Amino acid sequence: MHSTRRSLLLAAASLPLAAARPALAAVGGRVVVATWGGDYGDLLGKHVEQPLLKPLGIEAVQSVDDGPPRKAKLLAERNGRRGSLDVVSMVDFEASGLAQLGLFETLTEANVPNARNAIAALRQPQALPHIYSGLVIAYNPAKIKAAPKSLADLWDPKYKGRVGFADILFPYNIAAASLAAGGTLGDLAPGMAKLGEMKALGPKIFATNEAVAQALKAEDIWITLAWRARVHQWRRAGLSVAAAVPAEGIVPTTFTASVPKNSQQKDNAFAYLNAMLDAGAQSAFAERMGYVPTVTNARLPPELAAQIAFTPEEQSRFKVPDFGYFAQAMPALQQYWSRDFKAA
Repeated sequence: MHSTRRSLLLAAASLPLAAARPALAAVGGRVVVATWGGDYGDLLGKHVEQPLLKPLGIEAVQSVDDGPPRKAKLLAERNGRRGSLDVVSMVDFEASGLAQLGLFETLTEANVPNARNAIAALRQPQALPHIYSGLVIAYNPAKIKAAPKSLADLWDPKYKGRVGFADILFPYNIAAASLAAGGTLGDLAPGMAKLGEMKALGPKIFATNEAVAQALKAEDIWITLAWRARVHQWRRAGLSVAAAVPAEGIVPTTFTASVPKNSQQKDNAFAYLNAMLDAGAQSAFAERMGYVPTVTNARLPPELAAQIAFTPEEQSRFKVPDFGYFAQAMPALQQYWSRDFKAA
């Protein structure tokens, strides 16, 4: 990544600028937001919907589910003039794939003024970045005294039966394996071959990130792959866990928001995205969830930034996925993970 991108990413986590809140157009009415539940949905309610949209007369209604049913609904409604969703939260590569199908509106500083503060390197034409983190090696320092240095360390025979993976992170697990094999993120075949070697070491697969955390706590596993934000959450919850930045590079992930072309409340949807990029709201997400703000005018306490953000040197090793390739390869990745890796 070039130096401009590195400086922009760092700025989002560390610049002590005033969190000014530009006024939004008071359009009023409802806005239906397809998003995740849990902390994410709760924080949207507390720091976006209630303080920033309710005063404008906008009533936000969350449609909570996981990514696949959200995508299925968008595809089922794509030919209808009046869709049921106004704002759609997605992971970056999922948003890119759906944007290629022409499902989303183009987002600009004209319809989303706060987009001017969004990190340009994380923006997509039809998906604005909300929060982001990066994939690191999470390990139990009580069991692994010397911090791992490489993704390839997960294949060390001394960790036989102690390596765990979150099922929900399967594309990123394959991507990490590809980097460990000396490959790239534009061809994940080496990653699938590398994971094939892992099967002899008895890896354990867990349905959710929460299940991975429980396995770390019980010392059922000692090492895994996780977002740095997750490691921060686990450590705050009392787990003995540390994060190591792999030498091969860091795969970032960005949680995005888009507006379907058949949204019935587009003005409200644009206002919602604008509020998501509010500096104060972004800081609240960082405090609670450990994900890094995507706007350059957000302010974080230095001690928090040190735990969740990425230094310029670390950012220089970001390995940003080729979203077009990921979207096209996803069926094959899913098939390999479920049929060949998990079932073995």
